[in-house]
Amino acid sequence: MPSPSTATAAATGAPLHRRPCAPLRLAPASCSLPSRALVKFAPAPLLAHRPRPSLAVARAASPDAATGARSPTSGGQMLVFVPPHPLIKHWVSVLRNEQTPCAVFRSAMAELGRLLVYEACRDWLPTITGEIQTPVAVSSVEFIDPREAVMVVPILRAGLALAENVSSVLPATKTYHLGLRRDEETLQPSIYLNNLPDNIPEGTRVLVIDPMLATGGTIVAAIDLLVERGVTSKQIKIISAVAAPPALTKLSNKFPGLHVYSGMIDSEVDEKGYIVPGLGDAGDRSFAT
Repeated sequence: MPSPSTATAAATGAPLHRRPCAPLRLAPASCSLPSRALVKFAPAPLLAHRPRPSLAVARAASPDAATGARSPTSGGQMLVFVPPHPLIKHWVSVLRNEQTPCAVFRSAMAELGRLLVYEACRDWLPTITGEIQTPVAVSSVEFIDPREAVMVVPILRAGLALAENVSSVLPATKTYHLGLRRDEETLQPSIYLNNLPDNIPEGTRVLVIDPMLATGGTIVAAIDLLVERGVTSKQIKIISAVAAPPALTKLSNKFPGLHVYSGMIDSEVDEKGYIVPGLGDAGDRSFAT
């Protein structure tokens, strides 16, 4: 794996832009807003300065936790989070640079995925509490409950790179691959691989990993498959490298309560279905094809 110094060198010369990074509330009416308003007029961050629950009140998972009730209140609207972390901005910048070589690009995608998953799992994972003996004294502790694994659904191909480090963040996961191909002329998705189980246990937490949320056809098709199997939108969190208004508007209209975590939101999608300025074809750049 390329070193951080190599990745940083690849990004040298790429312009840096400061943008407000905040969770965005997207309602169906948002489709009438100018695309830039999705970022510019975002409310104050809902994840900032939230006190950590004390150990004394930590509890095991409940149905409320499984559906995201401990997350920021959305009021039924979809929430979009662009975490204001300098490392997230760094890796997005490396991905944007057309001079970034394939191996570095894939490494940067994996690192970005690790950070976004970390942010997405705040107050979302089931926990168990107890006591252990340290070398010095007895201590109260809190662990992630291994009995309730997070379901990870990377959308092939590019989703494999963004999901590469998920297991290093989450102690308990189950991965199910989903392959969707977009027609270059119609921009409509078609399914060529579906490893989703027929029945998904009630309350299962699901991470859908798709680097590019452009026109929205692929991600909507993926979530439709999950909903058909009994998963609600409040149980799903989407991880993406870059998102654009067309995809976010489609998701908001169809799946209220959904949470999206993205490294950046760009302003538009061109006639070929590419995000602008974006970072090109994430699958081709990850696998040198």
